[in-house]
Amino acid sequence: MMLIKQFPDISLDDTLFVFALEAEAGSVFAHVNTVFTGIGKVNAAIALTKAIARRRPKLIVNLGSAGSLRHGKGAVVCCTRFVQRDMDVTPLGFARYQTPLADIPVLLEHGQAIPGLPVETCGSGDSFEINHGDAPYDVVDMEAYVFALIAREEGIPFVCLKYISDDAGSDAAQDWSVQVHLAAQAFERVLFTQVD
Repeated sequence: MMLIKQFPDISLDDTLFVFALEAEAGSVFAHVNTVFTGIGKVNAAIALTKAIARRRPKLIVNLGSAGSLRHGKGAVVCCTRFVQRDMDVTPLGFARYQTPLADIPVLLEHGQAIPGLPVETCGSGDSFEINHGDAPYDVVDMEAYVFALIAREEGIPFVCLKYISDDAGSDAAQDWSVQVHLAAQAFERVLFTQVD
């Protein structure tokens, strides 16, 4: 029987693995509960909300590809802090990344750290970012903020692992298309253990 190393008390049947794209899961995750949300925050919110209503998981695990200037291609990092990087209502006097008139902190903290993995902040937004400079996040993707927010609101433990597919630079799109297919094997090595 396979179990998640860090959560031996939660069965795979009670775990929901969330990916934006099937390419990020490969065939490695064919034997577990998965949801493929599609790209972007709106698609992510709709698909995860529906999946929670159907399955009511005890653990949500988001696995996907991301860019990073700090970590090299092929690294796996654990994100426990999240920023909505494309939220900018500064002309109305709100802080950068702040969602106006909502009780959501700019830096959303929700998620379990995985021992042995770097713990990072993920900036999610509806753009393929290629230059984040001095932003308050080290990893960029297009969905994780939404997954963390929904898991927090639903009171469900959450794990977010990102496979670094590119350096969020000028070659990011080309690097992503090659690296994304290697993500599933990296996640399998980090997460699963065989028990009798």
